Formats: sequence, C-alpha cells, structure tokens
Amino acid sequence: MAEKVSARPVAARHTSTNAYAGPRPWLVLAVAWLIPGAGHLWLGRRQKGLTFLIVLPGMFLFGLLLKGRLFPFEPTEPLVFLAALADVGAGLPNLAARALGYGAGQITAVTWEYGNTFTIVSGLLNTLVMLDVYDVIEGRK
Repeated sequence: MAEKVSARPVAARHTSTNAYAGPRPWLVLAVAWLIPGAGHLWLGRRQKGLTFLIVLPGMFLFGLLLKGRLFPFEPTEPLVFLAALADVGAGLPNLAARALGYGAGQITAVTWEYGNTFTIVSGLLNTLVMLDVYDVIEGRK
C-alpha cells in the first residue's frame, strides 16, 4: 500500500509551531559564543544551558591547568592556525585567558598534550552548542 504524500511544500511541512520569536538570532548566537550555555538559557532550556555553562568553561580551565597552550593565529602553520580557531570557539574563557596572559603552555610538562586537547575540544564543543542554539531558533528542535 502506498504512503499518502502531503500536498504542502516541503518547507511548509517542516515548520514548527514553536518557532523563535525573540530578539535577533545573531544576537543570541553571539551571546551563545561568548558565554557557553547562555544561548540555551536565553531560549529557556535551563538544564542544557546550565550543563554547558559549567562543563565547557571547566574543560577550558582544566586544559590550562594541565599546562596546555592557547595557539596563536599563524597562517604559515595550518595546524596551529586550525587549533587557534578551535581555541577561539570557547568564547569568553579564551578571551579572558589571553588577556590575562595565560595559555603560554609548558611543552616540557607531561600533561601538555592533554591540556591542548581540553582547550581545543572545549572550543569545538561550544561551536556545536552554538549550532544547536541555531537549530532551536530556526524551529528545527
């Protein structure tokens, strides 16, 4: 037996009744980048927002405590440049650490690579959290 196909256009079938009706989406995304978890809190998703607000900056701080490095933007070194982009994804924790002079790293420390991994992953995870906020704004979640 054949499935019944809706006559409505695809875009109309995928719109949600709980579409975002707040301030400009770019403002919510900017806040979500700057303060990990704040975008979810703004959109009323308290549990996720509080989890991200604690875990992501905690990961970043843990990476710094493990003597991890905040990578500089070095276009001649592609992997260093990509690591710097990932670090910037952490938002305010990254900006504050750079402004206060933290994140020089200590390559002789046994934990150096682990520290780098924690700071990079926290930035990448915050980028994914921002994409989740965007999906909520667009009504896909």
